[in-house]
Amino acid sequence: MNEWMLFVLAVLATWRVTHLLASEDGPADVIFRLRRRLGDRLIGDLMDCFNCLSLWTAAVAAFVLASDFVTWALSWLALSGGACLLEGLVARPVVVERDPKPMEMEMKGDGDVLR
Repeated sequence: MNEWMLFVLAVLATWRVTHLLASEDGPADVIFRLRRRLGDRLIGDLMDCFNCLSLWTAAVAAFVLASDFVTWALSWLALSGGACLLEGLVARPVVVERDPKPMEMEMKGDGDVLR
């Protein structure tokens, strides 16, 4: 497997684990119970922040990829950055806005039309 493919897989894995820990309940609500037990302590707060948690998840993934400290440090930041970019793409909320124009009734020869 080439280095780019391995990096892409590591970014996806970093995003997946971070998303599981920060935003999901997990199988049998294990992650939910863990977050609840950790509460408002430092680690509990960390598990509520995707960006913060991605740094720690990426550190582990970078350790697997890297052969020296410089490679580890660059991989660490790049993996976390990639996971944050993915989270930004998939976590966009859907915003429903009202139409600024009021509804109007138009009269046509064959009946009324609501616009």
